[in-house]
Amino acid sequence: MKGSILDTIGSPLVQVDSPEGATVAAKVESFNPGGSAKDRPALQMIRAAEREGAIEPGDSLVEPTSGNTGIGLALVCAARDYDLTIVMPADKSEERQQIMAAYGADLELVEGNMETARERADELEAEGAIQLGQFENPANPEAHYKTTGEEIVEQVGDREIDAFVAGVGTGGTISGTARRLREEFPEMDVIAVEPERNAVLSTGEAGDDDFQGMGPGFVSDNLDRDLIDRVETVRLEDAEDECRRLAREEGVLVGQSSGATSLVSQRIADEIADPDLECPDPPSGVADDAATPEADGGDGRVDDCPLVVTVFWDSGERYMSTGLFD
Repeated sequence: MKGSILDTIGSPLVQVDSPEGATVAAKVESFNPGGSAKDRPALQMIRAAEREGAIEPGDSLVEPTSGNTGIGLALVCAARDYDLTIVMPADKSEERQQIMAAYGADLELVEGNMETARERADELEAEGAIQLGQFENPANPEAHYKTTGEEIVEQVGDREIDAFVAGVGTGGTISGTARRLREEFPEMDVIAVEPERNAVLSTGEAGDDDFQGMGPGFVSDNLDRDLIDRVETVRLEDAEDECRRLAREEGVLVGQSSGATSLVSQRIADEIADPDLECPDPPSGVADDAATPEADGGDGRVDDCPLVVTVFWDSGERYMSTGLFD
């Protein structure tokens, strides 16, 4: 028995459709209790602030977010007795707003982008609320170093990871996870993904894009650019097409950022694939232990297969009102 819903944070690593001669696997973060990867830093930031004596149950917190961090914080605050105000751009999905409200958070919508939301959160902080600061709080990447990265190391077993692909928002997931994975796989490439029309890392300039959860329009303090080997961009339309394909062909329901990282993971896997190797078949949807290659490979065929790992950030359920799956 778990002592708290917060003790259930964690997710499986799942093989998805892969090109011949390579394997693509994704951390399916919708398995977390709040439905996204952001449960991890939400809990870590609260716990770190408690250890430092900066907050205690009953305090009022505030945080700007595009959605998933707000949901994660709303979950943690409900479980640990904090009042929470979320400041979010008004164009984010209705489901995000409804979920945060269901957890008891107060929601303030602003006309503008994440920079506008951050400015309003700063005003509320000046009025007495306590801001956790996901974009600069070191507990954000530390959460992924300790949990996401550590889980992946355990889940791949004896296999070597050749590439890690992740989208860039606060920078916490890609920085913390990549730092942990590089300790185990020093030759691993790290590929960052950002919106094609808001490619700050690629162009140095912010743009205008409707991606939710990726591409905040600025470079976060929590992004460790020294870890990144290359940056890839994805059109929103292509990411949404991939979301629909994943749902209808693989039974994996994810949002826009996950569609983008899936596409880039396929690109990378195509580049490093070795068609002469007999890699595991794509998942059939039917569990059959007798037909599934063992992780250690026995004859080395699985161990030698190039492996690309990525992160599927959240569930597609919180994108229904956007028309993504119409």
